[in-house]
Amino acid sequence: MERSQITSAFAALGTILAAIAKDQPRPATCTNEEWDALLELIQREQHHNGWFTDDAIKMAFQEISFWLQTERLEKWLAPYALAEELQTVALILPGNLPLVGFHDFLCVLCSGHKALVKLSSEDARLLPALVKMLVRFEPALQSRIAFALGKLSDYSAVIATGSNNSMLHFKQYFTGVPHVLRGHRSSIAVLDGSETAAELTQLGQDIFQYYGRGCRNVTLMFVPESFELNRFFEAIVPYAEMVNHKKYGNNYDYNKAIHLMNQVPILDNHFLLLKESQELHSPLGMLHYHRYADKTEVEAYLDTNQQQIQCVVGNAYLPFGSAQCPQLTDYADGIDTMQFLGNFA
Repeated sequence: MERSQITSAFAALGTILAAIAKDQPRPATCTNEEWDALLELIQREQHHNGWFTDDAIKMAFQEISFWLQTERLEKWLAPYALAEELQTVALILPGNLPLVGFHDFLCVLCSGHKALVKLSSEDARLLPALVKMLVRFEPALQSRIAFALGKLSDYSAVIATGSNNSMLHFKQYFTGVPHVLRGHRSSIAVLDGSETAAELTQLGQDIFQYYGRGCRNVTLMFVPESFELNRFFEAIVPYAEMVNHKKYGNNYDYNKAIHLMNQVPILDNHFLLLKESQELHSPLGMLHYHRYADKTEVEAYLDTNQQQIQCVVGNAYLPFGSAQCPQLTDYADGIDTMQFLGNFA
């Protein structure tokens, strides 16, 4: 099977995802029945997982459709050879965000292997629906995609993503096969004080997109000692409606109550709690912040905690507002998935 056949099918899928994400008319490559089924699936999904709102799913579609463009796919894949020997790669996918494991799925098929997918119960419907469309565009992919309902078996390598507790199990269970194992990470914002109001609003996107549940969401903010936090609070007012989402609001209320009862100092703007702390991982509805006197302090922290940090946003780092917009080459945990898939056999 030629790689061009695979990328052509994904590009056709990307056109449909982009149209849905932008509320555009149905593309000619999609039948009315298929189009209506996808739209209905998006509407129903929130009943299965309250975090997977219409907007959240469309954001995921938008980001994936950005990858699934022929020129981008060809440029990304150019350095990697197609696998000489077809192997089965098991994928254990997380369910914290809609289709968060799609990049791994894309990598396995584009490397020339078979994908044996173990879905999270939190996100068990979206990928199978997209696969149904993908296979229609390229029927030969049917034999290269399988969904595991029970115990995984008959695979040559594994890519697994989960919590840190899951990692302990994964490391024991998959010790005998080539693997890429990913645990929990978070992201950081580094402010230097020169940020505009618009940039601080974009930082709000890095914090709140997908309700803060992704490894690329900012959970810790470094600010200069003289930084006025009211500037930040004013800039993120457009995200005030977040607290009206039942699950997010419940997390915000719970963490507020716990900290008040324990008399832990916090700042509160009625939809986000700010706590002065250097801890990387903050609970939902809360952002940790730390004042620094010298930039070397920040660099030392980033170096010490690099194994737990997914990305960093700031004027000297990724642009504000781009944390949840990874490129095809922005591999999770900095591990080149395509290189792994080309070398494990």
